[in-house]
Amino acid sequence: MDTQSNRPEVEAVLRRLSEANRKFDAEFPGESSERQPVHTVYGGAHLFKAETSANLGAAAQRTLQTYAPDFVSFAKCVGLPGADTWPEYSEPKEKLLADLEREPEQIRRTKPQFWLAHAVYQRMSAKLSREPVEDFRIDFEDGYGNRPDAEEDSHAEQAARQLARGVGSPLFPPFIGIRIKPFTGALSARSIRTLNLFLNTLFTSTGGKVPAGFIVTLPKVTIPEQVSTLVELLGRAEAEHRLPPGSLRLELMIETPQSIIGADGTFAIPDLIKAGEGRCRGLHFGVYDYTASCQITAKFQTMDHPSNDFARHVMHVCAAGRGLELSDGATNVLPVGPHKQDPDGPSLTAQQSNENRSAVRQAMRLHFDHVQRSLRHAYYQGWDLHPAQLPTRYAAVYAFFLEAFESAAARLHNFIAKAAQATLMGDVMDDAATGQGLLNFFLRARNCGAISEEEALRPGLTLEELRGRSFYKILSNRRKAR
Repeated sequence: MDTQSNRPEVEAVLRRLSEANRKFDAEFPGESSERQPVHTVYGGAHLFKAETSANLGAAAQRTLQTYAPDFVSFAKCVGLPGADTWPEYSEPKEKLLADLEREPEQIRRTKPQFWLAHAVYQRMSAKLSREPVEDFRIDFEDGYGNRPDAEEDSHAEQAARQLARGVGSPLFPPFIGIRIKPFTGALSARSIRTLNLFLNTLFTSTGGKVPAGFIVTLPKVTIPEQVSTLVELLGRAEAEHRLPPGSLRLELMIETPQSIIGADGTFAIPDLIKAGEGRCRGLHFGVYDYTASCQITAKFQTMDHPSNDFARHVMHVCAAGRGLELSDGATNVLPVGPHKQDPDGPSLTAQQSNENRSAVRQAMRLHFDHVQRSLRHAYYQGWDLHPAQLPTRYAAVYAFFLEAFESAAARLHNFIAKAAQATLMGDVMDDAATGQGLLNFFLRARNCGAISEEEALRPGLTLEELRGRSFYKILSNRRKAR
């Protein structure tokens, strides 16, 4: 085409293309650089207190002291690389501990498996003392059940006051929210009543402030109208309490076949997201409700059932590029021994203690394996149901990042150098998208405590660049400095 003689036609084509690209970019803004918690701990609303997170952390530490009191026993418990062949507590391990404290980098190079096990255990233990729970959901659904209206009213108000009391206190979760009942015909009225009572009490108690990281979780979503109803209710609450529009966000639980494939045979998730009108922060997968809805018997309702992988992949594809967070389900085999110690009764027998140890450690390894499997599927968040799952959650996440750290650091370092040159050739957006993925690896690892801020700078980043969270800005600023 002769662009000179057909300039109006070319300009019209470019305008249409530009508008189509603009709409695409608005719908697919790319992956979010905001911090995503590595888990969500669910607990019944009737039990929630401002101190719940601290209490869960203390319980997790007691589990470690009882069943895996040092890095070798813990590594054996969860199956870290090489640990099954290590001897139990012995003099060689004492020397190794001294070497790890004196020359950690040398041990990292010469005995990487020992270094990894020690680093995971030390950092996981520090996390339990510093921030035992990253995200907590005050649950009025499965973890709460159906109760008389007066009782649920009371618990809604009580939980909201406890949340307000806990904000800003030590060990309080940086992310928190409420899971209401589903908007089904039988439960929607009760769910809306609980939501309104909770929000009114919360904002009265906080002076009209939304706690940082606050979210409302809608379970068992099946149709977009359920999502749009929640959007309307949140908008009304904002208006009533004079909050900026969009202050209250939501997340959707994908746990029914109808939320994967709609009645018309197309993927349902995009319409559910659209119904959220920009409020939707993430999608949480409900493993056991989903498998039950697929008529899979209880024995085979497991995290790694193939039907769950299908749903996970659909969620991943539908959410890709939209800036949403994905969360996997929970391991429902809890690390609890079959024999409970009565404080006022006789001590457990040696056999009972061994049976407890075997059951707890098997469950801890299963949970560790499930978390690592989720991470390999690029699900960086999951549910936890019991305080004894906190050590294995953090250990699995930390091992995942630490095992890949050296290669990722080298790759990002090289990529920054090459991408800076590519920037001069006009390839900024393509390279920035790839580089952002590498940068997000270090952001996720730093945010959860897997690596230190100093380690996160090893690929050649500055502190300002790391905290800026944008690979595009890194390239732009470095180009200007050339």
